[in-house]
Amino acid sequence: MSTHDNAPETLLITVTGTDRPGVTSAVLVTLASAGVTVLDVEQILMRGRLVLGVLVTAPRDVKKLRKAITTTVEALGMAVEMERGSGDNRSRPSDRVHVTIIGTPLKASAMAAIAGRIADLGGNIDRIERMARYPVTAIELHVSGAAPDRLRTLLATEAARNGIDVAVQPANMLRHGVRLIVMDVDSTLIQGEVIEMLAEHAGYGAEVAEVTELAMRGDLDFEQSLRARVKLLAGLDASVLDEVYDAIVVNPGARTMVRTLRRLGYRFAIVSGGFSQITDRLAADLGIHRARANTLEIIDGKLTGEVVGQVVDRAGKAQALREFAADLGVPEAATIAIGDGANDLDMLDAAGLGIAYNARPVVREAADTSLNVPYLDTIMYLLGISREEIVAADAEAGIVTPAPPLV
Repeated sequence: MSTHDNAPETLLITVTGTDRPGVTSAVLVTLASAGVTVLDVEQILMRGRLVLGVLVTAPRDVKKLRKAITTTVEALGMAVEMERGSGDNRSRPSDRVHVTIIGTPLKASAMAAIAGRIADLGGNIDRIERMARYPVTAIELHVSGAAPDRLRTLLATEAARNGIDVAVQPANMLRHGVRLIVMDVDSTLIQGEVIEMLAEHAGYGAEVAEVTELAMRGDLDFEQSLRARVKLLAGLDASVLDEVYDAIVVNPGARTMVRTLRRLGYRFAIVSGGFSQITDRLAADLGIHRARANTLEIIDGKLTGEVVGQVVDRAGKAQALREFAADLGVPEAATIAIGDGANDLDMLDAAGLGIAYNARPVVREAADTSLNVPYLDTIMYLLGISREEIVAADAEAGIVTPAPPLV
């Protein structure tokens, strides 16, 4: 005899209709009078329409409870369905993952494709939640029964085909703990490349931009290309660094992400193949805990065209992540790395979760997940934090967020 055969009889009660205050309370009061035990509750509200599901142990007199619930619900102008069965509502215990889908817009065809691929692998969607509706639409699926690695590969292909972003993460305790987020700077935390901005002042903007792109794609050795580019800056007045810093544009959502996650105890670090004269100021401005970058040599108020000390290259970025994690007391499995270029690959691989952000193809293919929207705070949706929670936290701190457009 199976465990299911020995399971107690249960009753699933589903209430639907136009929402109004007191619905849940009234239903639960009626259930209390029958002396049943609540096994599970789910409630969804969408555009004023309520769906309330309550799973309870079946009472001795099911007909009496059915009549009482029907009377209660109809008095509220709503409808009710009841279904007898057996057993609890436990999800499948194996291979539980969170699948986050982000689109601008998120079309029904894309959602259907993702749901279809989950089904193809034998996965079950246990729960669906909206994480954001503006400026992107973000939906999270709680999935069980599908192997995470196979699911990640299959959904990445489907995401590219449909022009959306999809992240697959194991459902474990790491999501709820304090984590360390380590970010690249140029074209990740900020828009553009600092070395190109400096090169414009030296008259070598186009030449440096071409070399930078080759290095970020992985076609050139990073350290050699960096030293060659820095040589072109020789003779620049150090005051140019202030001009460049003042011209920096932080990517949309960066301040919101740092501000929100710091409230939850998260730690932040930036690791850059750029220059400490810029990144140290940026870290102080944004409230970032640690920073590491190359240092431009300055003598008599002029850039010499050299860097001081060991270059922060691809391996150096990964090493910085490990050192910051140890220094801050955060397990490496609880680290998140965000980057866009080939010199970020080791760092992304070393992190518990590596995110390619508007990245080159070689980085997107290697990272755990990829985001291709111009809002850095969308990363919080991957952590299970909704837009509504972010806005509410800001409101408590006196920060007003513009209301989304009516749709």
